[in-house]
Amino acid sequence: MPRHFRYFLVVGGALGSILLFLLASAAENSAFFDKNYPWLLGLNAAMAVALLGLVTLLLARLYRRYKRGAFGSRLMARLVLLFAIIGILPGLIIYVVSVQFVSRSIESWFNVRVESALESGLNLGRTALDASLTDLSAKARNIALELSEMSESELVTQLSRLRDPGQQQEATIITSGGQIVATVGGRYGSLVPDLPTPAMLRQARMTRGYAAIEGGVDPPSTSRDTLAGATMTPGASTKAPSAQNELRLRTVVAIPNSGSGMSLQADTYYLQLTQPVPPSLAANAEALRAAYSEYQERALARTGLRKIYITTLTLTLLLAIFGAITGAFLIAGDLAKPLLLLAEGTKAVAEGNLSPRPIVTTSDELGTLTQSFNTMTRQLSEARASVEKNRAELENAKAYLESVLANMSAGVMVLDKHFRLVTCNESVERILRHNFDAHIGQPLSSIGGLEPLANAFTKAFSEQSAQSASADSGLSGHWQQQIEVPRKDAGPDDDSGITLLARGSHLPVAAGTGYVVVFDDISDVISAQRSIAWGEVARRLAHEIKNPLTPIQLSAERLQMKLESKLSPQDAAMLTKGTGTIVNQVSAMKRMVDDFRDYAKTPPAVLEPLDLNALVEEILHLYLSGDDRDIIKTSLAPALPRVMGDATQLRQVIHNLLQNAQDAADDKSGDGHAPHIDVRTEAIPYDGSDGSRHVAVRLTIVDNGPGFSSKILARAFEPYVTSKPKGTGLGLAMVKKIIDEHGGRVDIQNRADGNGAKVAILLLKLAPA
Repeated sequence: MPRHFRYFLVVGGALGSILLFLLASAAENSAFFDKNYPWLLGLNAAMAVALLGLVTLLLARLYRRYKRGAFGSRLMARLVLLFAIIGILPGLIIYVVSVQFVSRSIESWFNVRVESALESGLNLGRTALDASLTDLSAKARNIALELSEMSESELVTQLSRLRDPGQQQEATIITSGGQIVATVGGRYGSLVPDLPTPAMLRQARMTRGYAAIEGGVDPPSTSRDTLAGATMTPGASTKAPSAQNELRLRTVVAIPNSGSGMSLQADTYYLQLTQPVPPSLAANAEALRAAYSEYQERALARTGLRKIYITTLTLTLLLAIFGAITGAFLIAGDLAKPLLLLAEGTKAVAEGNLSPRPIVTTSDELGTLTQSFNTMTRQLSEARASVEKNRAELENAKAYLESVLANMSAGVMVLDKHFRLVTCNESVERILRHNFDAHIGQPLSSIGGLEPLANAFTKAFSEQSAQSASADSGLSGHWQQQIEVPRKDAGPDDDSGITLLARGSHLPVAAGTGYVVVFDDISDVISAQRSIAWGEVARRLAHEIKNPLTPIQLSAERLQMKLESKLSPQDAAMLTKGTGTIVNQVSAMKRMVDDFRDYAKTPPAVLEPLDLNALVEEILHLYLSGDDRDIIKTSLAPALPRVMGDATQLRQVIHNLLQNAQDAADDKSGDGHAPHIDVRTEAIPYDGSDGSRHVAVRLTIVDNGPGFSSKILARAFEPYVTSKPKGTGLGLAMVKKIIDEHGGRVDIQNRADGNGAKVAILLLKLAPA
């Protein structure tokens, strides 16, 4: 609920309480009621209308939210209904009981017995006062008879004797003209007695005397006449009360003229006796009179009084009901606010929003609950941040590991317990020359060309498990084997393959049941080992074979020289043919031994700044005839950086490659293809391991011959591996050895279109600028 509504409720509640209090007071006080009750009734009605308007506004807002399906409107409506029922039902019960109670009580107030009792009290008081007044009148007549026989000088003395001082009587003799003749028993502080009026004197002269009850609080005329009418004689005065407002008895009688004493007086004398009514009797009589008067007034207005009370109760009920409904909205809002905050927070948490929610600043359990919820969301946020951080670190570590595995030269393959492929790095595809993306989850033995590899892995793991079980050492060990795998593109008569050095191990239990296999392609290593072995063989051949060849050749030539003249022509011809064969074969063996010697004892390269383009052009002059029949075409990069190299050895390399390319191109010329050889040089930029920019020089020789067979590609740089009938197979081996000593790299491959081969030499050592 908005704050201004709360202010309105506080101010309105205080104002309504004041108005209800004044209305209840007005209903109890008839004088106040006569003057202000309509205004108070109107103000309370206006307050009720204002509360009704507020309740209507709040109900309309709640209804619109409920129809709109706003979050929390159902809970708010339920709480408002419950609190409104709790506030209204007791009020209605109290209202019904109060109306019945007021109706019955008002009727019981004005029953016959109360009215009879009040009338009897009034009659009793009137009788007592009438008796006192009658006694005072009789006494005044007796005193007047006695005074009629006395002279004027004796009047004061006798008057003092004749009056009753115990009754505080005051006796005064006055003339018909109002002159005081004598007075006895005057009140203290009063110099002149209270004289009768001419009307009183006239009534006393015309009748037996004047008698009346005077003084006291002015009652209504009806009650006063009731009290005094019994002793009033015709023409009695209705004089206003005295200054002291005391209730007293007054009687005035004429003193008869008996002929003696006062007979000489021409004027008539009157005797006035006044006697105060006892205070207790006067007070009781006055209280009884006032009660009877008020009773009569209320008896006449009891129907209106009943309506006043019922109207006041009804208005109070309406104010209470509207206030209860408004209070229900206020209480429901206060109770629902933290619950709605928690519900919204729960919804936000479910959607992934862990930002702090507004809290209720109260000291009760609801405030503590919202604070605890914020604490929980903060902890969840911190936990999620920690999880996100750990996940990011894990992803970084995973990416780093994948990057490491992807850039490893060794192949890494993960298999499950059924030897199905789980994952592998790029080196596996490079080494085995197979794309495994479509084979993830398949058994390794079902992938084409990998049955031998799968069988080798299965056998190795089985043997390792059996060995571990027999040694009671669990599965913590690993195995290592050298495995030969056929090449994917090998022909049916090609026995060359890929030599793998494989190491396998069981995955830890925490990582799941399975196997991991790491292997390297050691074909180049084997080839290098073979090259080293051939070098050793060549050295031994040069030492062990060449020495006997010269004596053999000399002996054969000497035999021919000594025996040729001694033999018949036929035998001489056979001798000449035999010795010629021996000499030719010895020369061939010498050439072969020299080749092996050169391979085994290649002198160290002397690296000097060298212009590779100039060296290539120098060698090409030996192969070019300068006409259209030349099959060698060049494409030499201008401004090629100078390299560090041995001109003699690089010249030998270029000679070997050009000769091989020319032989290959000539071999295919019989198929109708014109021989063609391309020689290119170019600068290759690359990034070093330290991130700096470098440049290398590459020499490429491409022919359109038959290309290399898969068997030759696998072992091209090994000695005595050749496709030529008369070759020793040392040409590419010598090229590989020289380029290695120059710190470069040599690669051979068949052309992508299948028409020829390509040999590329990459020289990394450049001459200083």
